Amino acid sequence: MAELLKERSEIAEEFKWDLTKLYADDGAWEKELENFGQLVDRAASYQGKLKDAENIRKYLDAATELERMLSNLFAYASLRKSEDTREEAAQSLYARIYSRYVQAVQATAFADPEILLLDEETLKAVAEDPLLADYKYPMTKLIRQKAHTLTAPEEKLLAGFGEVFAAPREAASNLQNADMVFASCKDGEGRDTEVTGSNYILLQSSKDRVLRKNAFMSYYDGYRHHINTFAATYAGCVKKAAAEAAARHFASSRQMYTFYEGVPELVYDNLIASVRKFMPEMYRYVRLRKKLLGVDELHYYDLYAPLSDGVTKTYTYPEAKQMVLDAVRPLGEEYGKVVRKGFEERWIDVYPNKGKRGGAFSEGTYDSVPYILSNFVGTLDSVSTIAHEMGHSMHTWYSNHAQLPQNAEYTIFVAEVASTVNENLLIEQLLSDCTDPKERMALLNQYLEGFKGTVYRQTMFAEFEKEAHAMAERGEALSAGALNALYRRLIEEYFGPDLVVDDEVDMEWARIPHFYTPFYVYKYATSYSAAVAVSEAVLAQGEPAVKKYLEFLSLGGSQDPLEELKHAGVDLGTSAPIDAALEKFGRVLDEAEALADEISSQASDVDC
Repeated sequence: MAELLKERSEIAEEFKWDLTKLYADDGAWEKELENFGQLVDRAASYQGKLKDAENIRKYLDAATELERMLSNLFAYASLRKSEDTREEAAQSLYARIYSRYVQAVQATAFADPEILLLDEETLKAVAEDPLLADYKYPMTKLIRQKAHTLTAPEEKLLAGFGEVFAAPREAASNLQNADMVFASCKDGEGRDTEVTGSNYILLQSSKDRVLRKNAFMSYYDGYRHHINTFAATYAGCVKKAAAEAAARHFASSRQMYTFYEGVPELVYDNLIASVRKFMPEMYRYVRLRKKLLGVDELHYYDLYAPLSDGVTKTYTYPEAKQMVLDAVRPLGEEYGKVVRKGFEERWIDVYPNKGKRGGAFSEGTYDSVPYILSNFVGTLDSVSTIAHEMGHSMHTWYSNHAQLPQNAEYTIFVAEVASTVNENLLIEQLLSDCTDPKERMALLNQYLEGFKGTVYRQTMFAEFEKEAHAMAERGEALSAGALNALYRRLIEEYFGPDLVVDDEVDMEWARIPHFYTPFYVYKYATSYSAAVAVSEAVLAQGEPAVKKYLEFLSLGGSQDPLEELKHAGVDLGTSAPIDAALEKFGRVLDEAEALADEISSQASDVDC
């Protein structure tokens, strides 16, 4: 029988993150919260005074101090809640700071409209005043938003609905992470195996096809019983986005979300067009997977199955740490020292436990270390996840140490570049040391899975979002049936005729939490493509490429994202990086197909 998840109290301290670097304990958090209202009042006191550079500078300083405290309080509560989503004390911290967050947004909602009420000549003079030199880029972004900023009372009213607008996301998260229970399933030998949100992908990676199928059926049976609820929560999220976009004079919710990140909608459309152009490469991969697994029909529960014996190899956490350190060696001594610091100073919450949030993420503040949540289970994918999240944390580290707080937070659009660079360097390092054909096939499969999951799959998600939001904007109902049908059509188009699309697959959209952050997922695909360009350059060029890349990491959020990427040598204003990444996918696939033939030939020789 599979090992049951431990309670958090049973996990050794060395494998838990050290949140004392943020607050000593919940009591210290409570004490800080007592001062929060004073900072809100201080920022709010500038209402009616934002008519000149001096007062605008004072307000911006007050707002930045408020945001730093809010960020610290919010991060601690969020991290505590993630440790065990069942814990009422942590839920209380999160609920209370979310309420205070809404209060702060309401109290400062006057500022942008008030500044933007200044006439064009005055506004330009204020923005160029030396007093606001430290806020040059935030002011540039603000002025850009003039046409989409409402009056002060309207902005305050909209801000007041913050908790209401977040309700669909919170309801879906609580249902998925805390309330849903899945029936245990049988493996190929008839043994019972626990199915949870945390171990589902691990079960789908098993060599035991009976276990994969039964876990798949159990998991989506759980979603089937709640699918109408998930449809309602997602519809609420989409309708909120559409309503806000209309109120802010955007043509669509997609236009609104891309505008605020300084990214043209053309980037989104170029991504979809490029990926669709390279669909035959994905169909080749599906056929290769079917061939290597030796199955008459390839089902969805076969998509994560290991393609060779090498993929069953497992790693201890100490081994994983060393693998990551070896992988990032091409990025220089300084980078490696900080990564080691992260491991030694317990930035990472390592293992799964009962109630722990599934998946993985990096989260930190300007004043804290960048923490990492993982659910490490010893697979190569788990090692890759550590490398991935450490990339996020290193991006945060470099940004926070190079930029003022108002310029440190990088946009989501560039966020996945650093994480994927680390993942790619890990795979390239492992491939460079690997001579065993079956192990090499496992590594090539890991590489191919990265492309499949991050470029093809996330682009498919992006199409799903684009069409779901368009449906809502046309007044069409986002019912479970409509969302299921849309998702199924895209699965069929993206994976091709060699994949049997089981009915359970229709409901997969309901388990994707990123859909509750509209138009987020396409950035995984664009970032992955940029990361391929960076990692290839680092390995081919060495120091010159490393210098450019570290410069990019240090920019934080001080420039528009497309301009920041140009510092790293990537121009996503064109489709060239997407095409180049997918051409790399084709080359890796070529090697995997050739290696598959070699392994097959060797097996035939042995049989003879």
